[in-house]
Amino acid sequence: MGIAERKNREKQALRERILGAARHIVMREGFAALSMRKIAEAIEYSPAALYLHFVSRDEIARALCAEGYAQLLETFEPLAGIADPAERLKAMGRAYVAFGVAHRETYRLIFMEDPSYTGAALGAKTAAAAPGPSAVGRAQTGIQAVQPGTEDDPGAAALQFMISALNELKAAGRLAASVDARVWADAFWATLHGIVALHLTCPVFPSAPLDTVVGIALDTWLGAGGVAADADPDGIASSNANAAVSRRKRAGATGAEGSSQVKAQAKARVKAQAETQAEAQSKARAETEAKAQTETQADAQADTQAETQSETQGGSDAEPAPTRRRAARKTR
Repeated sequence: MGIAERKNREKQALRERILGAARHIVMREGFAALSMRKIAEAIEYSPAALYLHFVSRDEIARALCAEGYAQLLETFEPLAGIADPAERLKAMGRAYVAFGVAHRETYRLIFMEDPSYTGAALGAKTAAAAPGPSAVGRAQTGIQAVQPGTEDDPGAAALQFMISALNELKAAGRLAASVDARVWADAFWATLHGIVALHLTCPVFPSAPLDTVVGIALDTWLGAGGVAADADPDGIASSNANAAVSRRKRAGATGAEGSSQVKAQAKARVKAQAETQAEAQSKARAETEAKAQTETQADAQADTQAETQSETQGGSDAEPAPTRRRAARKTR
C-alpha cells in the first residue's frame, strides 16, 4: 500500500468516525444538540481537525441526510419482487411509515429540518448518498422500476419506484389512462409523509392504532383489493374510498363508543356539580335560619331578664325593657 493510498484510507476512516459520532448525537439528543465541538469531544479530536473534512455543521447534516435517505431506499429493495403493483405500493407505504417511526430523528433531519438538507438527500449523487445498484431495478414485472440515469439519484429512484408501479396499473387497465402517474405519486407520498409527521409532532395523533390509520389511507388510495379497472379518470378512484368504508367503520366503532362514554361522563359531571351546588345552597339557608332562630331566642331571653330585673328593682328609675334589651344586645 502506497503512502497516498494509506492517507486516503485514514482520511475516509476519520470522516466515517465524524459522521458516526454526529449520527449518534442526533439520534440520542436531537439535531439541535449537534455541534462541531461536541463531535470533536466524542471522537477525541480538536474541532479544527473536523474542518479538514467538513466545512460546517450543515455539511455534516447534509451528509447524514444523504445516508439516511439511502437507508430508506434500502427498505424498498425487497419490495421490488412483489408482482402485483398495487400491493407493491401498499408495501412501500407501510415501509415508509415504519422507517419514519423507527428512525425519528433521522426522518426529522431529512424531511422536517431544513429544505437544503432534504435537497441534499433527494438529489445527492455522492457515494454516501447512493445506495448502489438498486434492487428496485430488478422488478420482475416487465417494466423497469428505475429509469436509466436515476441509479445515483436517491430522490429520483424512490419516485420512479412509485411511478413504475402506477404505469403497470395503467398498462393493465386498472388505472385510467388519463392519470398523471407523477402527480399521483406526489400525492401518495404527501399522504405518507403527513402520517409520519403528525405521528412525530402531534401528541393526539393518531386516535386509532397507527397501523389502522395507515391501512385505511392505503385502501383509500389503492382499494382493499387493489385498484379497480374502472378507476376514476381524474386519478383517484372513488371506488377506492368506498373500499375502505368497512375498515373505517370498524375503526370508527371504537371511536363512537368512546364518544358516547365521554358524553355520558360529561353529563354525570354536570349533574354532580348541580347536586353539590344545591346541597351548598341548602346548607347556607339552614345556617341562616339557625342563626336567625338563635338571635330570636337570645332576644326573648334578654326581654325576660330585663322584665325580671325591672320587677326586682321597681320604681320609675328602672330602664324600659326595650332599652335594656338593646343594651343586652350590645353586650353580646
